[in-house]
Amino acid sequence: MRGTKTILTAMLGLTVAVSGCASLPDSSSPQAVGTIAREPTTTSVPPPAPGREPDLLLRDFLRASTDPANRHLAARQFLTADMSAGWDDAASATIVDKVDVLPESRSAERATYVIRANRVGHLEEGGVYRADEGPFETRITLVLTGGEWRIDEMGPGVVMDRPQFLNGYQRRSLYFVDPSGRTVVPDPRWIAATQDQTAAQLIDLLIEGPKAALAPAVRTELGSGVSVRGPITKADGRTTQVGVGLGGVRIDFLGLKPLGKESREMLAAQVIWTLANAEITGPYVLLADGQPLDERFPNGWTTADVASMNPLATSSATIGLHALRGGGLVSVAETGVTPVPGAFGAATNLRSVALSHDGELAAAVADTGRPAPEATAELLIGPYRDGTAARALQGESITRPTWALDDNSVWAAVNGTNVVRVVREPGTGRVTVLPVDAGSVRAVGNVISDLRLSRDGVRAAMIVDGRVYVAVVVQKSNGEFSLTTPREIAIGLGSPALSLDWSTPDTVVVARSASDVPVVQVAVDGSRMDALPSRNLTPPVVAVEASTTSEFVADSRAVFQLNNADPAGDRYWREVPGLTGLQAVPVLPG
Repeated sequence: MRGTKTILTAMLGLTVAVSGCASLPDSSSPQAVGTIAREPTTTSVPPPAPGREPDLLLRDFLRASTDPANRHLAARQFLTADMSAGWDDAASATIVDKVDVLPESRSAERATYVIRANRVGHLEEGGVYRADEGPFETRITLVLTGGEWRIDEMGPGVVMDRPQFLNGYQRRSLYFVDPSGRTVVPDPRWIAATQDQTAAQLIDLLIEGPKAALAPAVRTELGSGVSVRGPITKADGRTTQVGVGLGGVRIDFLGLKPLGKESREMLAAQVIWTLANAEITGPYVLLADGQPLDERFPNGWTTADVASMNPLATSSATIGLHALRGGGLVSVAETGVTPVPGAFGAATNLRSVALSHDGELAAAVADTGRPAPEATAELLIGPYRDGTAARALQGESITRPTWALDDNSVWAAVNGTNVVRVVREPGTGRVTVLPVDAGSVRAVGNVISDLRLSRDGVRAAMIVDGRVYVAVVVQKSNGEFSLTTPREIAIGLGSPALSLDWSTPDTVVVARSASDVPVVQVAVDGSRMDALPSRNLTPPVVAVEASTTSEFVADSRAVFQLNNADPAGDRYWREVPGLTGLQAVPVLPG
């Protein structure tokens, strides 16, 4: 098991940076694999410092490699002319930390160094981040030319030191449409661009479509053959400082197929939430072949016009906090707790509970009272307020339920290996248990101890053998569902994960079995892992529930809340009013 040092290193957070090129014309700017080429504003980049010793020059080279503009122009200045001509910077983009530059041999005019580091990730085409771990080693040879050391031999691809990588890139999300057309789904990308270049870069990526792993699970209204006519400008047509400050943006799409009202709204939601969450403000003037995309908005759209598809919308504020207390479901108010009406409030044997997104239904895992090897747990589904709960299935273990976006089905892992959907007929309340193809998940581990669907229903976060994975939820042509391409996202967690939940559509909150940093927040692509405050908590933290505004945890003493709107210097866990001094488990919709 890795220790505290590992996780604190991992929690530095990532702001990816890509490398640069030299002695090439401005017109040559192909995109490297794992990088997004920034439009060069000038070929004038700082040259290497004169008289640098070769080991220091190599560190300067790694720093320059975080600028991708014009095929890594900045980095190519550290190479000999022959090496620059032969360097394939597009071959790969590896991100490392804890870099050591070790001498191997040196003469008056030639020096070879070994660079050793920890590999933490790499970038794929389109700025897609893939978390990774393991040792990294490469050899680089320098020669003395014209009185200065320059790199003459090294492998293909770009290597970036993570702290520099963080300084040069930002994580931005493209947004695509969930299969039902109800909301938009994030597809995180790392880009290196100035703010006035960001809009054009994001729209280009949005038109290219979702990354391969996500593509089977989402829709896009920007199909093949679509492009942008002319430059993206401010709403009034100005071409400078686009996306900076006020003034909005104007985008004229070319090649859009005829769209109905609903499709136009989904296209607008994709574009607007992609730009708005990249801090590019409206109005958003959207045109198709020179004409307004929708005649209702000739002067531009705002986020309010696509609020129904807001990826950060949450139902927890209206439904309110609940808790599992004494084996029954209670609603929580500042003055105390009240058992909810119906079967779930009257129960005394519940192990876990999940509320539907609309708050009308509940699903729970109950203790059967029978000893092992008989089934000790059963899954119940029924109305929140009244009526009886239907028994869906039994097993030796059942993870806490999680609701799909349509609130008509519940997912859970049974006996640690089998994932199921329990579908409830709205009229009759009858339940049907259907298998989910989770073979790809079983291939990465043995026991699924927690499973949570994202609020858009397109991803599933899981704890498998104490490690955190995210898989994509794909519905097959025959109507069955599968969990595909599971990826570990909390590499370097250091201690087994105990519980998790979705905070936003692209971040997961994880409770880990450690006393120093018991709760962390992890990016869905594995690019960031940030420690949440530990003040006031008494580990172990056994359960976590989250929304876009708050996180709730149950530790060994009580239930605590972390408010995301609190200033960074005054952000700590506060005991939840109404649950003060009580042993309980927090419950939010989903």
